[in-house]
Amino acid sequence: MATQVRQDVEESARQVRAMLRYVDEGDFVTRRYVSQGQEINTGTYSDHAVIVRDAMPIRDHFTLDTHGFMIAKVPSKVRDFHDKASVDALYEREVEQAVLALTGADKCVARGWMLRTSADLSQRAAQKVQNYQHNGGIQPTAGEVHVDINGPTARRMAEMTYAKHFPDGPGYRRFLISSFWRTFSPPPQDVPLALCDGRTSFGGEEKSNTLFIVDDFPVGDALTAPVEGEDQKLAATIFSYHPGHRWWYFQGMEADDALLFKFHDSDHSVTWRCPHTAFHDTSLNGTGNIRESIECRSVAFWE
Repeated sequence: MATQVRQDVEESARQVRAMLRYVDEGDFVTRRYVSQGQEINTGTYSDHAVIVRDAMPIRDHFTLDTHGFMIAKVPSKVRDFHDKASVDALYEREVEQAVLALTGADKCVARGWMLRTSADLSQRAAQKVQNYQHNGGIQPTAGEVHVDINGPTARRMAEMTYAKHFPDGPGYRRFLISSFWRTFSPPPQDVPLALCDGRTSFGGEEKSNTLFIVDDFPVGDALTAPVEGEDQKLAATIFSYHPGHRWWYFQGMEADDALLFKFHDSDHSVTWRCPHTAFHDTSLNGTGNIRESIECRSVAFWE
């Protein structure tokens, strides 16, 4: 009976038709190049029509270990998220405290933040940059269905993070790498974040997408030329379309609303990942506000 009630609650949610971009099936080199204000992928991608359900009216229904994501009220002391000094001084500690409170983990280490916006970044992208750092800046919204790290990347990240920050610790039995995400522009936002119920994220084709942080994008064959040690670089998981994927979003998020969603949970007895992407909310008929958001990754540990 309880399962039926949960299904009824979800089926009654308002639905929006959206186009989400998935990587195509097949064998080809998949890389993501990022630079100031712009990001490109190799390989081929296609847009697919999906249903995205509005989770906001039933927000308390969603739990991290069942769906792979949750929403909570978490006010921030940061008054202006465009004030980099203020964000650097305050935000990562706030995220660590929030993740500990929401998950019950013993330790948490934030691993950098990034602003994202649906606004035009072409002028920023045109600026010449040297030694670009993919952290603490502003980038476009996510363009394809993905999880930011794959399994090997997650395990290396957890091991290195724990060894660096807790060298005298007893070790850990579980780790969780996640994103703490909020939008700080007025609701409703034009390009919100779609979250896939992690239980439905299997069955389709998956690929690793290696991250390359560059000042200038390679051109032509250089985009996919062999790179020594590529298998040791940070890589995401990208997904091909599967009709079983079940998508949600939270329309009208306020600045105090924070999403917590999983990149990789080493405990696979619960839902351990959450594919996600940005999408255009067509239900707003072009009246939505520009989306500005901040994301902060962290690694939590249970000792």
